[in-house]
Amino acid sequence: MDERTYTADAEPGDEATVAGWVHEIRDLGGIAFLILRDTTGKIQVKFEKDEMDDDLVETGLGVHRESVIRVAGAVEEEERAPTGVEIVPESVEVVAEADPELPLDPSGKVDAELPTRLDNRTLDLRKDEVKAIFEIRAELLRSVREAFRGLGCTEINTPKIVATGTEGGTELFPITYFGQEAFMNQSPQLFKQLMVGSGLERVFEIGPIFRAEEHNTPRHLNEATSIDFESAFFDESDAMDACETVVRAAYEGVAENCATELETLGLAETFEVPEESFPRLSYEEAIERINATGELDEQLVWGDDLPTEGERALGEEMGQHYFITEWPSEIKPFYIKDKEDDEQLSTGFDLMHPSMELVSGGQREHRYEHLVAGFEQQGLDPEAFEYYTKMFRYGMPPHAGWGLGGERLVMTMLGLDNIREAVLFPRDRQRLSP
Repeated sequence: MDERTYTADAEPGDEATVAGWVHEIRDLGGIAFLILRDTTGKIQVKFEKDEMDDDLVETGLGVHRESVIRVAGAVEEEERAPTGVEIVPESVEVVAEADPELPLDPSGKVDAELPTRLDNRTLDLRKDEVKAIFEIRAELLRSVREAFRGLGCTEINTPKIVATGTEGGTELFPITYFGQEAFMNQSPQLFKQLMVGSGLERVFEIGPIFRAEEHNTPRHLNEATSIDFESAFFDESDAMDACETVVRAAYEGVAENCATELETLGLAETFEVPEESFPRLSYEEAIERINATGELDEQLVWGDDLPTEGERALGEEMGQHYFITEWPSEIKPFYIKDKEDDEQLSTGFDLMHPSMELVSGGQREHRYEHLVAGFEQQGLDPEAFEYYTKMFRYGMPPHAGWGLGGERLVMTMLGLDNIREAVLFPRDRQRLSP
């Protein structure tokens, strides 16, 4: 049982035992200070050399930075100390000695490049700013789960090893599965659709997805966290409403419960919860607005995907989260339903942050014959997906949903320069360890 006192709880007059890492040592001659850091903060340990046992002083001041120590002593008020209190030690125990040469400086006084930080992620997370990102990420996911439950969703977990890819193509990671070829799942898309045809009806999942993308940019990963939603008897408008609710809940949770972390990141004064409804632009209007900015060398035409430069130009103009709706059917996946009154238009939508895409979603094709035809139009073999398609013959309700990139949500919320900042141990084309 952990019987220590956390540094944030140490009060003047207490007899306390604190434990943590040696953050810094300042030796001023007759007096010296050791700063001990734990998960709640830092506390000053004062060594008055002439008044203390030599062995105690030698142990406390001879230890290397980032070593783990345990200190017992009296807590006294000291206005000049970083937290207004300090400990006068009666004993110092070195629990785990650190090497004197560290691959990076957890105090943050000496900067390290991102690859070095990722190679030494455990040390990196000892920095307050890095730790704050992951405390916020945890609160974001908690808030998202709570929002889903408020929408009446059941949390599910779907397979990550599958016999066929969700969307086919070259973005699949093949693996050997007991002598058979299998793949790491690109998305829970097909499984969550099957669930809305079950007794569950409305579901969500937060879990890993795997894409063998060739992109190696500050916003792409090969293993990412997908936040997925699917509901029976929803159309694309209902799904967008749910998406807006969940994204806003994530911001609200962070604003309410992560004030200290936002302060640490320098965001306390600028962090804002989206209050206005997210505008909904048609694809046609989006390309017209992008073309009008003059930022692209060539004008976009109907059927073009939106280039990164175009997304950024439109995002700067919009200045907030917004949806792009009514995408051309030909550039959306087979499972996206076409508009009833125009087969050239799909019910697909994307949620955009001013800097990048966050969400892809839409109403799904629930009619068996139309679904099979969609497979064939995109060059996929319906028989390879029989486990999925056959369920549409047994009474599949209309349904809609979406997938939200968890790391992208953290990245855009906090204004991070690289998506890898939002992942403990990123997986990209160059990084498989740690």
